[in-house]
Amino acid sequence: MAGSSKKAIVAAALGNGGIAVTKFAAAIWTGSSAMLSEGIHSLVDVGNQLLLLYGLGRAARPSDSRHPFGYGKELYFWSFLVAILIFALGGGLSLYEGIQAVMSPGEMHDPLVNLIVLGVAIVFEAYSFSVAIGEFNKGRGRKSMIRAIRDTKDPSLVTVLLEDSAAMIGLVVALAGILIGYYLHMPVFDGIAAIVIGCVLLLTAVILAVECKGLLIGEGADPVVLEAIRAKVAADPRIEAVGEILSVHFGPHDLIVLATVDFRDGQSGDDVEGAIHELAASVKAAEPSVRHFYIEALAAPRG
Repeated sequence: MAGSSKKAIVAAALGNGGIAVTKFAAAIWTGSSAMLSEGIHSLVDVGNQLLLLYGLGRAARPSDSRHPFGYGKELYFWSFLVAILIFALGGGLSLYEGIQAVMSPGEMHDPLVNLIVLGVAIVFEAYSFSVAIGEFNKGRGRKSMIRAIRDTKDPSLVTVLLEDSAAMIGLVVALAGILIGYYLHMPVFDGIAAIVIGCVLLLTAVILAVECKGLLIGEGADPVVLEAIRAKVAADPRIEAVGEILSVHFGPHDLIVLATVDFRDGQSGDDVEGAIHELAASVKAAEPSVRHFYIEALAAPRG
């Protein structure tokens, strides 16, 4: 899935880079506030995607003595930073530009240029969105989109997906604002479109921040994964009962699990030690996301 995330991020960064340049050029030429907001949006997206790529690289570093469980949580930090940037730079600047345009609306020139740029941008964003949604759907299963976003442990892929969704909405809003403002000779609609784009970005940032906050604090494994682990451990004939199973994600695919179990009577210390090693290997083989698996005995074996 790390490769899937990187593929979606690279596709989005390449598309947004070219789109940002054309949007700014069109905004300068035509004086459109909505187009300027869209340019800011695309530029912020490029910066965000570069940060996510950097975060993926940092998170992939092997564990060491200072970080024995690895650096997987770095991805959560960089994703949270991206959410802040979307809020402050994308949403904040778009709102500011839109409010200024509403208070002091100016005439647009050559709106056809804006329409052409927005049309091309929609094509590129649609491609980027199709790549992101395709990669996201690979791990979604039968879950609804909202449930899958809430349950995912890969914030980089969710970030790209939400950014692309916000971009598509923003492009449609900008297109509508420019057309309405031009045909009704009311340039204030151009500023209103910029405000709406800013609000969309603020909402996107809040959703990402809430998602990343939970991951930074420490989210456990999917209940389905925990039930599968419980069933596998309980099926071992040397286990009398399985107690509490605790888990925490240190990365999208880096899970630490602790299971408390009660061993059957009549087993020696060597038998228990062998059972622990075998169960750990078995669980890791069945659930590749489990990087570390520990067993705590509820009571010392007798026999």
